[in-house]
Amino acid sequence: MDKVIVYLDDPAYACQQMPARDGGPTHWVLVACAPRMTHRVSKWVSHSSRENWRARWADKLFQQVVPGLRARGDDVTAVLARGPLPELTRVLMAEHGTEQVLDVRRPKGDDAGFGSRWAPHTLLGVGAALILALD
Repeated sequence: MDKVIVYLDDPAYACQQMPARDGGPTHWVLVACAPRMTHRVSKWVSHSSRENWRARWADKLFQQVVPGLRARGDDVTAVLARGPLPELTRVLMAEHGTEQVLDVRRPKGDDAGFGSRWAPHTLLGVGAALILALD
């Protein structure tokens, strides 16, 4: 049975990027990479609250991805990344005896269109600056 370690953070994007494995069944080691909290948020939220949020976030992610893989007859192991990925990768490779690692996390700027990157108040400020510059 082939074993593949997969890093993911967006279920829809991951399902599009994950290849269908030909041959026999595959054992997928899914590693959920939760979004980072900003410094402002982490300053006001306790460590246990952050960990609980990450666990709930990962559960939702796995609920969307795991059933499709199991329906194909594949095995799935779900892991929540809690530290640096290089260290976790070494541990998982040793534990599962595989060299195959697939990173299907959504690229950072992939969904950043004009509207999502610029907040309305930013556009108003730029517009006001242009009007003042023209006067």
